[in-house]
Amino acid sequence: MTDKLIIGVATDHAGYACKEIVRKYLNRQGFSAHDFGCFSTESADYPDTAHPLAEALQRHAISAGFAFCGTGNGMAMALNRHRGIRAGIAWTPELSEVIRSHNNANICVIPARYIEADELLVIVETFLQTDFEGGRHLRRIEKIDI
Repeated sequence: MTDKLIIGVATDHAGYACKEIVRKYLNRQGFSAHDFGCFSTESADYPDTAHPLAEALQRHAISAGFAFCGTGNGMAMALNRHRGIRAGIAWTPELSEVIRSHNNANICVIPARYIEADELLVIVETFLQTDFEGGRHLRRIEKIDI
């Protein structure tokens, strides 16, 4: 996933600071970051940004995404309601690698209140640089959508 792609970012108020760091990082790395909001630390509901992010991925308007909320759970739940979306929560670089390599996650959800600042961009970079392994994992992924 290291080609220079359009990457979506979405958050609620709790993840705003993380989203801003990641958005700027993506732009510095030559990616085009499409920002689905929110745009401040003022209270915001995660489904309001999760659904547009998922829909853009379904339409192939973006290639992948990063989403943020306090625990990561609300955002992941909202995103995974959409067919073809595989949003995995990653709070370490190792989890970021596994959700890509084993689960072919197309959105990395980061729990903003539980992530160390020095690991944030390592998680993002790992997700972007990891490829899906396929093989036995593909068989499992093909069974997800119902």
